[in-house]
Amino acid sequence: MTEPWDESADVVVVGFGAAGACAAIEAAAGARVLVLDRFAGGGATAVSGGVVYAGGGTRQQREAGIEDSAQAMADYLSQEVGDAVAPQTLRRFCTQSADMLTWLEERGVPFDARLCPYETSYPTNRHYLYRSGSEHSFAHVAAPAPRGHRAYARGTSGRALYAPLAEAARAAGADVLLQTRAHRLITGDDGRVTGVACRTLRGAPAWVRFGHRVLHRWSVKPGMYVPALGRALHRPVAWLERRYSRPVRIGARTGVVLAAGGFVHDAEMLRHHAPDCRGTLPLGTAGDDGSGIRMGTEVGAATGNLDRVSVWRFLAPPSALVGGLLVDRDGRRVCDESRYGAAIGDAVVRCPQRRAWLLVDAALLAEAHQQLREQTLWFQRVQARWLLHVDRVGAPTVERVARRAGVDPAGLAATVAAYHDAAAGGRSDPAGKPAGLVRPLTRPPYSLIDFSVRARPAAPAPVLTLGGLRVDEQTGQVLRVDGREVPGLYAAGRTAVGICSHSYVSGLSLADCVFSGRRAGRSAANRTGSAFPGASEPRAGRDPC
Repeated sequence: MTEPWDESADVVVVGFGAAGACAAIEAAAGARVLVLDRFAGGGATAVSGGVVYAGGGTRQQREAGIEDSAQAMADYLSQEVGDAVAPQTLRRFCTQSADMLTWLEERGVPFDARLCPYETSYPTNRHYLYRSGSEHSFAHVAAPAPRGHRAYARGTSGRALYAPLAEAARAAGADVLLQTRAHRLITGDDGRVTGVACRTLRGAPAWVRFGHRVLHRWSVKPGMYVPALGRALHRPVAWLERRYSRPVRIGARTGVVLAAGGFVHDAEMLRHHAPDCRGTLPLGTAGDDGSGIRMGTEVGAATGNLDRVSVWRFLAPPSALVGGLLVDRDGRRVCDESRYGAAIGDAVVRCPQRRAWLLVDAALLAEAHQQLREQTLWFQRVQARWLLHVDRVGAPTVERVARRAGVDPAGLAATVAAYHDAAAGGRSDPAGKPAGLVRPLTRPPYSLIDFSVRARPAAPAPVLTLGGLRVDEQTGQVLRVDGREVPGLYAAGRTAVGICSHSYVSGLSLADCVFSGRRAGRSAANRTGSAFPGASEPRAGRDPC
């Protein structure tokens, strides 16, 4: 016998963050859309910094007097993106970038043109356009330009980005079913994805739905800073789901879009694919549990770049610290200190025991202290003060400070000499630091600040997963291992391999969520499909939960 669908739509979108909302907006232009979300929507987008990487002459760049081109943007990003996507896909992303930001503004997302004049991991509430990557380090490849567009709001701006998109999706006609956890794709006899098996709290007592919503919200922010506390606070949420949710089967006439985030909160997947991430701080919410990726693989989907994770070690703010020398335990340079925090984190992870220290002199240290209040938001200030006071050792000479920190004194002295010799001789910095950021370290006492990747509540190393399901880069349709398409299945955002799946700079993930979400939504809605699947027995995959 054929089991009936409890609900149906043309396009079913799993996940209601930026990628899911953008998919829903595009699909709703020509189809009936139903969006599912385990919690109340927003996902990692709502708790993010709300930065979108965009260029090629956006309105904000023009107002700030910044000249940029899609070609320059593509030339730079080709150094970051690697082979995660095809060159033509990257060019399309860059060519459409300025229009993408206009599209977001037309749907109510606010942006601002105030330019940040210094190096930072995230601008204060005075600035909303900044250099959010390693553009200066690749000035020999492309003219650098600020392309980090932070949504206009105080504090972290993720909610200011997400809320208008969610409202736009509903205004476009998409229905949203919250507190509904998708756990399995349903396929027909021909292998086509025809629906989603879920468990929902719809119909549960009002106190259950209220408690589930409030307890989840309470667990998210603490979990961003103290993961163990976040997990403890989330246990009642999971219990309410187990105790009061009921099964529902939702049919999809033309397509299912998986936009359920990454897997940074799945400890087993992290251990398997990214074992070097121990001691890091997961960036995401409990919804980033890999469920979208697992649902795809259980119907034959291929994955890619699951071993690519982004570990962050920002030196700035305060911006003066970019002038220091980042060294490993042997005293050797780790990388160009002006690189973006993910590139620095990647380099530190490859160091022996993941240990690295920043050498500064008295002049740089004093300048860094002076910049603290002006250049930081509260969470940056807490971390910077910890690093400058607790995780710093000082001494009158380079050799003595090396011994205090456990760094090889001879190796560090040789590194400092090579650094100064290159600067004095007018030669390029040995590690590639741009000439304008090279600072002499000649005023004792000297300090070594610990920028290692290890578990430290006040100075954590955040981590973000980048890989996902492989997709057709023209349509967003999910691919099998042999390259064939999975009929009726699409993926977007961090559930899919995308623009940022090799390396990350601030704003590139959210920009990819918009780019890939819109692509998947359009494609899923435009598939003609046959009559509504239900005349034959659906074939269910293994339940991953």
